[in-house]
Amino acid sequence: MSDRSTARRGGLLAGALLLVGALTACGVDAVPTGEGTPLTGGTITYGHDQEPPCLYGGWIQQAYLSRQFLDSLVSQDDDGEIVPWLADAWEVSDDQLTWTFTLREGVRFSDGTPLDARAVSRNFEFWLDEQGNGTVGAYLADYYETSRAVDPTTFELSLSRPYTPLLSALSQAYFGIQSPTALARGPEANCEQPVGSGPFVVEEWRRGDGVTFTRNPDYQWGPANARHQGPAHVERLVWKFLHDPVARYGSLTSGETDVIYDVPTPEWSRAQELFQVEQYITPGRPVSLALNTVKGPFTDLRVRQAFAHAGDREGSVRSAFNGVIPFEGNGSVSQSTPGYDPDAADDYPYDPERANALLDEAGWTEFNDDGYRVRDGEELRITLVYGAGYVFTPEGATMLQNLQAQVKEVGFHVTLIPATQAEILSGTYAGPDAYDAYPSYWTSPTAGILYITFRQDLPEKPNKSNSQFYNNPELEELIVRANSAATRAEADELYGRAQRLISDEAATLGLYTQTTSLAVARDLKDVWIEDSQGEPVFHDAYFVR
Repeated sequence: MSDRSTARRGGLLAGALLLVGALTACGVDAVPTGEGTPLTGGTITYGHDQEPPCLYGGWIQQAYLSRQFLDSLVSQDDDGEIVPWLADAWEVSDDQLTWTFTLREGVRFSDGTPLDARAVSRNFEFWLDEQGNGTVGAYLADYYETSRAVDPTTFELSLSRPYTPLLSALSQAYFGIQSPTALARGPEANCEQPVGSGPFVVEEWRRGDGVTFTRNPDYQWGPANARHQGPAHVERLVWKFLHDPVARYGSLTSGETDVIYDVPTPEWSRAQELFQVEQYITPGRPVSLALNTVKGPFTDLRVRQAFAHAGDREGSVRSAFNGVIPFEGNGSVSQSTPGYDPDAADDYPYDPERANALLDEAGWTEFNDDGYRVRDGEELRITLVYGAGYVFTPEGATMLQNLQAQVKEVGFHVTLIPATQAEILSGTYAGPDAYDAYPSYWTSPTAGILYITFRQDLPEKPNKSNSQFYNNPELEELIVRANSAATRAEADELYGRAQRLISDEAATLGLYTQTTSLAVARDLKDVWIEDSQGEPVFHDAYFVR
């Protein structure tokens, strides 16, 4: 476990801290001591890069926010173990179909509504029966049967078939529990000002600028892996949207912000000297290139494999990200994910000679005056659509440009199409006619993410998350068996076979790990990154003099 934790974290440089029992005049729980004199109260100003359309939901940018004001049933600690949060305990029936959670007593949402089993059940109904959260649906819709309140503190979740990764999935902020009273207000009010039981309360959202959170003075139910129990140490959290990476880093150096997300890699070395920094390799699917397997040149396995060999992906990543972000050769599961198979990461080393041979075999034997391969008069054109400033930072865009230049050497003509967040979210580039290659990622604490990203896309059962349009019943069967495996070892073996099959088919190519990085001013302590999907946590943070 320690190896896995070490692999995920590049190292929090804040000093070790001790807890003391003194209470402050404003009722804040014990304030740690360590470097400097601890202060109570104050406002943390945090600079983040992207603004979602709603303050909660199924996108990681929403999870970053909702982690601050919603609590989940369970949490995942730094060793990957599931620990109590709103649920004190849980048990599963012998057939693995009925999960019973015992809830903490005395928990209330910030609007005064009791957080009881009925409230939890109402959230599951909202997510799954009413399609209130697409990501929750992607995880559980094919497994969820019913939920019910046995009594005020006993919540029962019934599944249609065993789902081994359930607790890991529930630890994510997508599964944060909202007040049923607030949910009844309707989607517009909940989008603007959702209500949870977390350490902060949404005070105001100024679109295009930021969100202000205030401390929940009644908070006494942090997760077992929190660094303290009780209300947040600071009074207010101001979440600024600072999309430009240069401006975001500048806000920290000027003192406008206390913490920033996604430290620009050209500044990483300097940031290590000036600030506390933390880097976290997010589990799930890494940033990878989905290849369109049903239309265009990549319908031919040899062409997909040639493209994989044609580019020095590792060198491109190292160069573009200044050696700060790790290369990930496995395109389906990231190296920090339980069940990761490293063998699937090494299948396609940079080998232009092999790429040329594969393209010759596939019939792309001629070259035009521009140096691109041609077959039957058709140029070997690849359309690569990417989220510019959305999935890809400027460093990521540079990496794609490097790759574009490298694969040209063997005759690929790659056209890069930067797409806006609005275009991506509206589905402009969603179908197989829209691209030949499309890079994306999906944060998840489990290799069960394969069920979401590689389950078949069939007319009777569409899967819009299968961005390579790769349908393989054998692969789906492996993943389904892994999701219901009786033991962790069995699950990992099946997930590994699935990753190797995907790699053999070159349906997706790994690029680099999705990574959360933070830079924190030295007078702010105990900002940490949670384990399930890399959200910053401010509940424990406090200033020192």
